[in-house]
Amino acid sequence: MTIVTLPLALSFASPGQLLVEIGPLTIRWYGFLIATAVLIGVTLSQFLAKRRNVNPDLMGDLILWLVVGAIPMARLYYVLFQWENYADNPGQIVAIWRGGIAIHGAIIGGAIATLIFARLKRIPFWQLADLVAPSLILGQAIGRWGNFFNSEAFGRPTDLPWKLYIPPESRPFQYVGEQYFHPTFLYESLWNLALFALLLFLFFRDLQGKPRLKVGTLFLVYMAVYSCGRFWIEGLRLDSLMFGPLRMAQFVSLTGIVLGIAGLVWLYGFKRPLPDVVSRSNGEPSSS
Repeated sequence: MTIVTLPLALSFASPGQLLVEIGPLTIRWYGFLIATAVLIGVTLSQFLAKRRNVNPDLMGDLILWLVVGAIPMARLYYVLFQWENYADNPGQIVAIWRGGIAIHGAIIGGAIATLIFARLKRIPFWQLADLVAPSLILGQAIGRWGNFFNSEAFGRPTDLPWKLYIPPESRPFQYVGEQYFHPTFLYESLWNLALFALLLFLFFRDLQGKPRLKVGTLFLVYMAVYSCGRFWIEGLRLDSLMFGPLRMAQFVSLTGIVLGIAGLVWLYGFKRPLPDVVSRSNGEPSSS
């Protein structure tokens, strides 16, 4: 009998940034994945809105606000903490297709856009946040693969079976002799998918009335759970945005954990609603 053994190694490498290049038309994986995440997010948020008896057209309008608020802020956040790389070449600031956006900047920009939208439409912010949270984390799971195609956002050198090959031109100078690194983009993508499943489970369990969730719960769970995973994963990365000696993503993640847990304690411990941009008497969804 001949026993065939399969290798345990699962090393992999990016095939490159370009998805399609036909004459002057160039489509990069990074942009394609962002567009895909937005389209899926719109569809999913509208589906969830229907299940909560919220006008799905509102979610379509909100997604436009989120794109306008989140993507520029995500880029600005990244550029500010990498200013030494852009000070002498400001034309590259708008080259978002080359990578270089920060999810925490996107969350901040998206939150500001949602607050303004909620105020204008007279809709509770936390109601919108709950409907957006599953789409947001799924979009993050999809978007992380843009880092894979750009050979960026990887971790320390490793010999683990699932190691990621990084070409020499993309390696930090102190690790130019290393070939394989932690695929931290993959760790975060899988963490985000697990959180997406949890949020959907809570959402549909709530629809069955066992138990009913308080408004804001889904977004607070998103904040706390995502931040826990991001804090650990960020500790592995070699390209963290720094503020002095601090890894900004870990600092923001700690803030997210504290705020998420504090909000849940406020809702379920003190049994009080979260502060909002509209009063509870004006909390019915708009039909516009």
